[in-house]
Amino acid sequence: MSVDISKMPKLGFGLMRLPEAEGKIELDRVCEMVDAYMKSGLNYFDTAYVYHGGNSEKTVKEAIVKRYNREDFYLATKLPAWCMKDESDRDRIFNEQLERCGVDYFDFYLLHSIEDGSNGDTYERLDCFNWGLQKKAEGKIKHFGFSFHGSPAYLTQVLDAHPEVEFVQIQLNYADWENPVVCSGQLYDILHKRNIPMIIMEPVKGGNLAKLRPELEDMYKAVRPNASIASWALRFVASLPGVMTILSGMSTEDQMNDNIGTFTRFEPLSEDEKKLVDEVRKRMLDIPTIGCTACRYCTDGCPMHISIPDVFKSVNTIRLYNEQFRPKNFYNNLIASGNGRASECIGCGQCEGVCPQHLPIIELLKEASGMLDQ
Repeated sequence: MSVDISKMPKLGFGLMRLPEAEGKIELDRVCEMVDAYMKSGLNYFDTAYVYHGGNSEKTVKEAIVKRYNREDFYLATKLPAWCMKDESDRDRIFNEQLERCGVDYFDFYLLHSIEDGSNGDTYERLDCFNWGLQKKAEGKIKHFGFSFHGSPAYLTQVLDAHPEVEFVQIQLNYADWENPVVCSGQLYDILHKRNIPMIIMEPVKGGNLAKLRPELEDMYKAVRPNASIASWALRFVASLPGVMTILSGMSTEDQMNDNIGTFTRFEPLSEDEKKLVDEVRKRMLDIPTIGCTACRYCTDGCPMHISIPDVFKSVNTIRLYNEQFRPKNFYNNLIASGNGRASECIGCGQCEGVCPQHLPIIELLKEASGMLDQ
C-alpha cells in the first residue's frame, strides 16, 4: 500500500520541541495546541523514541490518543540505532513505543537518522529493513521508511538496496539547499526523480529562518508586509513537488497559529518570490554562522551538561546582529541554571558522534568560549 501524498496534510506537528516548564512538558498547553491543529483539518503527528527523553511519546498518549479517535490522525515514530545492540532490541523498543503511545499500530514508522557509517551500518547489521517489513505484514506499521542525514551517494546506495521503502524524511530548507554538508537540494532531486514521497524536517532550520537580520526581513516585508518571516521558509518547501508533509517543531501557541495560517491559506511561491528567496539566501550566507538546528541530540550524553545548541544560538546572534549584551546575558543565565560553560568541554566527542549536521562541536565550543567566557 503506497503513500498517497494528495491525501496527506502539508503541515505536520513535530513533537520534538514541546513547551516545558521546570524541565517538564506542559501537557495542558500541548493539548490546546493539538486541538487548534486538529480543528484546522491537520492531523499528522511526528515523535520519536528519544524525544524529550522518551516523554514525547508518553505525551502522545495523553494529548492525542486518549482524546481523539485513532482513525482521525496519523502517528509517526522512529527506531533509534544508537539505542540498540542486538536484534532483540528492535522488538523491545517497538513494544515500548506502542505502550508509551497507547496505540496498536503506527501509521508511519522510520529508521531514525540513517547516515553514512554508524547508524546505517547498525540498521543493516540488525536487519532492520526486513524487520520493518515484518511489522508491516503484521499490521503494526502502515507505512515504512527512514529519516536521513547522510550524503547523496549514500542515499542512492540505500534506495538501490531497499526499494521497499515507501517514503523518506530529509532535512530541507532554502538555506541548506546548496549546503555541502546537508545537501538538501541534491537529496531532494534524488527522491523526486524516483517519485519517492518526502517528509521534510527542519524547514525553518531550527528556527533560524524565523528571524533574520533586519535588512533581510525588510526584503520580505516589502513584498508581503503581513506575512511572518517563517512563512517564507515554509512556503518555499511546500511549493516543491513531491513533498508529502512538512514537519514543524512548534513549541508555542503563536508558532502554531502562524503555521496554521500559512497552510490553511496556502499560496505557492510565485516566480518573483522564488527569486527573492534566492537573493535572501545569498545575502544571508555572506555571514558565516554555526549550522545548528537545535535538535538537542548532543545534550543528553554530554558529561559536562553543556547546553550546546543554546551556546551556538548565542554565538550566531552575536555574528548576525553584531550585538553582545543580550546573547551574553542569555548564556550567563544558562550557566546560572546549572548548565556547563563552553570552556568546560572535555573533548570526549559524544556530541559529534550524534550530530546530524556533522558539526565540529569540540572546536566550535572552543571558539564560543572565546566569545562568551570573557
